[in-house]
Amino acid sequence: MASQSLLYAKENRRPAKKRTGERVDTIFLLLLLMLLSVGLTMLYSASSAQSMYDTGYTQSTRYLLKQGACAGIGLAAMWVLSRIPPKFWLGMAWPLYGISIALLLSVLLFGESVNGARRWINIAGLQFQPSEIAKFTLIVLFARLTKGFGSDARTFRYGVLGFGGALLGILVPLALEKHLSAIMLMGMVAVVMMFVAGTHPKWLLCGAGAAVVFVVVYISFMGYAGDRVTAWLHPEQDPADTGYQILQSLYAIGSGGLFGLGLGKSRQKYLYLPFQYNDYIFAIICEELGLVGALLIIALFAALILRGYWIALKAPDRFSTVLAAGLITLIAVQTILNLGVVTNLLPSTGIALPFFSYGGTALAVNLGEMGIILSISRYRDRAAQQEEPL
Repeated sequence: MASQSLLYAKENRRPAKKRTGERVDTIFLLLLLMLLSVGLTMLYSASSAQSMYDTGYTQSTRYLLKQGACAGIGLAAMWVLSRIPPKFWLGMAWPLYGISIALLLSVLLFGESVNGARRWINIAGLQFQPSEIAKFTLIVLFARLTKGFGSDARTFRYGVLGFGGALLGILVPLALEKHLSAIMLMGMVAVVMMFVAGTHPKWLLCGAGAAVVFVVVYISFMGYAGDRVTAWLHPEQDPADTGYQILQSLYAIGSGGLFGLGLGKSRQKYLYLPFQYNDYIFAIICEELGLVGALLIIALFAALILRGYWIALKAPDRFSTVLAAGLITLIAVQTILNLGVVTNLLPSTGIALPFFSYGGTALAVNLGEMGIILSISRYRDRAAQQEEPL
């Protein structure tokens, strides 16, 4: 309960004013840029064969150029957001929540189908997934509610009904879209944020049990999801269809051995492994860089995540602490789920690997979210001076 006491000690304290010359956390920024650089390199390697095939063997950089453009947009957003004080998001929580719900509902009416899933909308020629914005919105709103609930977050009324009601507003439209991966991701992030906010563990355990029941029932009624579970448990029973992608992923990982086949020398990327540049890019990483290279990349992710939590703990006020913790938890959960799927420890979820997988909206949003963490890190040196006695 020490962490909760620390959180409550920060309540009702105004965010510190940034001192002249105070900079963002350099270690976090360097780790982030390293991951982005390695991610773009591996994306080019994993997507080059697919790009050649899709362009009639005239261009190997089709996906890299698109991803690079989105990375540029994301870096610009990160720079801008790193200079906006965290308290700005306190007032934006509810407006963003309303906009996110409206966008999610618009997918059901005007959404475009990509790869059999209706989760995209097109505004002024820009195609994006509203669920990416909803993830960010949920984190901001939970941080806002944490500040508002205070110590009452331990009670059922606020810690469960309060947070749960806000969560359902996002999850119900996602359930109508049959977007199970986003539901799982947001649910896991919400549990972590509720724990940080002070919700009693017994309520979280009850919620976890209810979530398991929901997933079982959901899978029972959604045939495609049930097929994914069957393929996860017994991919060898249908190697030409439902089990094909999982088996090809495992072949790629096993082929890499200790040091890999070498950068750019993957065999599975030549149209054997589906979505080799997207959800399953880590399999190509293992094949080309081997166990050593894969572990180094995992270590980079771990360092970034731990540094993010360090920034959250050093934040000067309760809202900033929970906001930073939620944003870095989103990266952590996405990473863990993706690695679990690629190695067949978990059934396929359709969750991408942050900063690596192809997807412009996700990359730009992730970088923008990291900009908010960098903004919070500007105030870290003032936290200890303003901490109230416990």
